[in-house]
Amino acid sequence: MQSLGHPLTILSSVDSTNNYAMRMAHARMAKHGTAWLAMEQTHGKGQRGKQWIANKGENIYLSILTEPHFLSPTDIFALAAAVALGAYGFVKKHLGQNISIKWPNDIYWNDRKTVGILIENIIQSNKLLYSVLGIGINVNQVTFDKHLRNPVSWKQVTGKTYDIVLLTKELCSCIDSSYKQLASDPAAVIDQYCAAMYKLHQPVTFKLENETFTAIVKGVNSDGRLVVDEAGEERLLEWGTAEWIL
Repeated sequence: MQSLGHPLTILSSVDSTNNYAMRMAHARMAKHGTAWLAMEQTHGKGQRGKQWIANKGENIYLSILTEPHFLSPTDIFALAAAVALGAYGFVKKHLGQNISIKWPNDIYWNDRKTVGILIENIIQSNKLLYSVLGIGINVNQVTFDKHLRNPVSWKQVTGKTYDIVLLTKELCSCIDSSYKQLASDPAAVIDQYCAAMYKLHQPVTFKLENETFTAIVKGVNSDGRLVVDEAGEERLLEWGTAEWIL
């Protein structure tokens, strides 16, 4: 299996690395493992259609093209879990303790977000043809839009300035390792994801449509639904529908 991050192309500016990767996939101008690092995104994308806003040349804006033919479209959460695990291990190596995965796939340092992940898929005839793994990491930026909820950069945590390209190559290696584990042992990926979860075994306040409630985080099931305990009753929250209020 071709390693993820090879080849790695550096783009000076692009609308979105995920959009760029999708265009290359549709045009069949890239293969499994190809990655793109942008120094600037003019229309970076986050979860739920939100825009990822960050400064030029200070952070990681990365997309990796994969061909996860060993997965069915119903298994896409396992892929998200594997990517989150790879990013989690990468961040933990550099920032130390207090790193966790906030369901479904943000990486937190304490109670602040340092990594956002957006995976987009191309499905045809009920087969998963391509998945684009989009990863944004706040690295050297120290000022953020006041409307962003709780961002934090590595430089804010450590005081260090980092080489974006070298970090990206290391990140690709970490994602590659977790991706290969997914191919061989998907159950272990889900188990490790659960063990690394933000607020695991702690009460969290959630908003679901017009309902607000507090429940204890217990883990996730194989299809990515969050398992919580609300007043002694197990409840499953659909991936991408429940909002954390904390």
